[in-house]
Amino acid sequence: MSRRNFLKQAGLLTGSLLLQNQMVSAFSRIPDGIIRVGVIGTGDRGKGLIHTIKQLNNSFKVTATCDVLDFRLREAEKAWGAGQLKNHSDYRKLLDDKSVDAVLIATPLNSHYEAAAAALEAGKHVYLEKTMTYSISEAQKLVKLSEKYPNLVLQVGHQYRYTPLYYRVKDMIHKGYLGKVTQVESRWDRNWNWRRSVPDAALEKQVNWRMYKEYSGGLVAELLSHQIDFINWAFDTHPDEVLGTGGIDFYKDGRETFDNVQVTLRYNKQNMIGNFGATCGNAYDGYLFRLKGTKGTISLLTDQGVFYPEKETRKELETVDGVTGASKIEWNTDGGIPILKEKSKDGTWYALSDFYKAITTGAKPASNVITGATTAVCVHLANQAIAQHQVKSWKSEYNF
Repeated sequence: MSRRNFLKQAGLLTGSLLLQNQMVSAFSRIPDGIIRVGVIGTGDRGKGLIHTIKQLNNSFKVTATCDVLDFRLREAEKAWGAGQLKNHSDYRKLLDDKSVDAVLIATPLNSHYEAAAAALEAGKHVYLEKTMTYSISEAQKLVKLSEKYPNLVLQVGHQYRYTPLYYRVKDMIHKGYLGKVTQVESRWDRNWNWRRSVPDAALEKQVNWRMYKEYSGGLVAELLSHQIDFINWAFDTHPDEVLGTGGIDFYKDGRETFDNVQVTLRYNKQNMIGNFGATCGNAYDGYLFRLKGTKGTISLLTDQGVFYPEKETRKELETVDGVTGASKIEWNTDGGIPILKEKSKDGTWYALSDFYKAITTGAKPASNVITGATTAVCVHLANQAIAQHQVKSWKSEYNF
């Protein structure tokens, strides 16, 4: 491949990818162009969604919230604006409100299916935080239920499907710039116990639900699901075999979900291995995501990425086209080519922009009930493999 063609096709030096998820001007489904939203679950993630909505130029308006904890409702009201929200402790009352067009669901994982199903049945568009469901059977049921409501959007919060950076990487993979990818390395590490402060000991499980198996899928569901989902999307695949290990290896504080996990996913069709790990005991790597191919490696953060060509690929890129001339490649200090000149926004901004587009135009979101179900199955197989010390295999009934 010539350097000129690489630059032309990959577009690594040409600025930001033309964002496909921009706000649209045709308000075919919402007469005044403002989608009225209810937020179900106003913990850290729910409040984060509210803050992002405020950045989207009046495309959404939060009108109602729901949480079982009063102090969470007060925090949400402070985040949006005092006196502007209808607050509920029962989400069914929020769903009864005919003025609410859509709901954002950011509850503990074990209640995702119940809340999403009720919202669809109430005629609401749904933005459902990842992982889509707590169990494989719930994923299967939600897929079937959504088929009854084809005019309602159900989008799942795997937001890296929406950023210009990750779109660009997906494009590079499909155009062959990495060659044959055989290895994926992924980590999401921290040196922190992952706990939130609890104002009352009786609220421990409601506040720190991520620590308890009754509510949570642990590190795989809450963190690694993002990278697992991206591989599914970028390669149009799913794993065939899943194995893993984990334990409560540092924080002996009564938690039930593991603070240290490692899973390996085997993709037979792609002849590829994916390694996904997370620990709460060391923050050195933080978020690490590398895709390794025969022609080069892509190293990703959440908002920026670099392409590192292999030796022979680098020679091709440095060949001067004496006839036509070629744009100069901008190498960074460690021999890589920045994929985008500027950092991406937070992925949630792009994801909620796409949610708006899907509602107002009928477009299918990139992260939908089918893709969400596929990744949910991956997460649950990984957790089963860890807990049961068994290799788990993909079954035909997991093909949605």
